[in-house]
Order: sequence, then C-alpha cells, then structure tokens
Amino acid sequence: MWVDVDPRSPLPPDEAELAAVADGSLAPERRAAVEARVEASPELAERLAEQRRAVALAQAAAAEVEAPPGLRARVEAQRRGRRAPVRRRLVAIGATAAVAVAAALGVTLFRSGGSGEYLHVSLAPTRLALGSTGRATLKKTPSGWRIELHARGLPRLANGRFYEAWLRSSAGTLVPLGTFNDGRKVTLWAGVSPTEFPTLIVTRERADGAQTSSGEQVLVGKLTSR
Repeated sequence: MWVDVDPRSPLPPDEAELAAVADGSLAPERRAAVEARVEASPELAERLAEQRRAVALAQAAAAEVEAPPGLRARVEAQRRGRRAPVRRRLVAIGATAAVAVAAALGVTLFRSGGSGEYLHVSLAPTRLALGSTGRATLKKTPSGWRIELHARGLPRLANGRFYEAWLRSSAGTLVPLGTFNDGRKVTLWAGVSPTEFPTLIVTRERADGAQTSSGEQVLVGKLTSR
C-alpha cells in the first residue's frame, strides 16, 4: 500500500514519515534517520507498530480477495485526501479493506487474547431461506467450543420440525452441534476444532428418526483461521 507523504502536510514530519516507513515508501536516505529516532522514543515505536499492523492487515485482506471497484475507489479517495492525519488515514484504510473482504467472504479471522481463543463468522442464506442472515461467535473453553448463534429471517419451526447446526470438514464429514426452533439466540457446543471442521451450516430437520442431515441447508458460513 502506498501512502503519499505531502511536504505541505500540517502534521509534524514524524507522523508522515512514520506512515512512509510502515509501507516502505520513505526514501532510503531518510529511513535510517527516522528509525534511529524511533529506537530512542517508546511513543514513536508504538506509533510505528500501529502503522505496520494496519499495513499488514490491509495486505492480508487484499491477498484473500480483490476488493470491489467501489471499495477500491473509496480507499484511493481516502489515501489522497488530506482531511485526516496520515497515521489515522492509514489505519482507517487498512480496517476498511479488511472488513469489506471479511463481509464478502462471510468470515472474520481467528483471534486470541487473554480471554481465550475465538472466531466470528457471518452466515449467508441459501435459496431455501432467502432474506435470512446469521452470525455466530465460537469461543474455546476447557469443555469445547461454545457457539453463540444469532439468526434473523428464519421462521420458527415446531411440531416435529426444527433447525440443526453442524460443523463440516473439508472432506464433507458433519459433526452435529445441537438443535433449536428459533434462531434469534441459540447456544451450541462443538467437541471438534473449527480449524479441522471449518464450515458452519444450519439445516432444516424433521423428527423422523434419522440421525443424518436432511441436506436442507438454510445458512452457511466458512471459518478461516490465521
């Protein structure tokens, strides 16, 4: 990603040059001097780290899928605009690109932190449930993966009819997560890792004694770990 460093920018030179260091656009004869100042300043080091995280995020998003023309035009406009500080503009561009890519693929990336590992996924409707939407949060616990599912647009099923959620492996193996009647607030559990079973599926089922999936998929989302 290229960020213009405008010599007329009202920002202190350090800010503009930090942005240029992060994306590799700073001239070599200035880079050494700026990096020396960063090493001597914890504040500058933190700002440069923030710049680099934003650049890496945007580059990773671009590598997953090409952004739509409209998004590319908006990103280019943000890059050339001078209303926001260079540092903030770079962060915004990276975040916008990553969010747009995630929305296009129906996923967000694997994360970890002090509260444990977790995933977020957006569920897209199939032709059997046009107009419905869904999202799920998967959190790793000692007991397994706790899944909080929220779906809209799915009619309530009853009288022997229900929904069932599954995780599916790349080989097509399905692992059931639980059943429910209304998708607005559902808690499910998985005893398998989503890195090995990366697709989350919701199907329509009937109490007919069969333990296998009906194949009537209404929502589908792909989980991707990084």
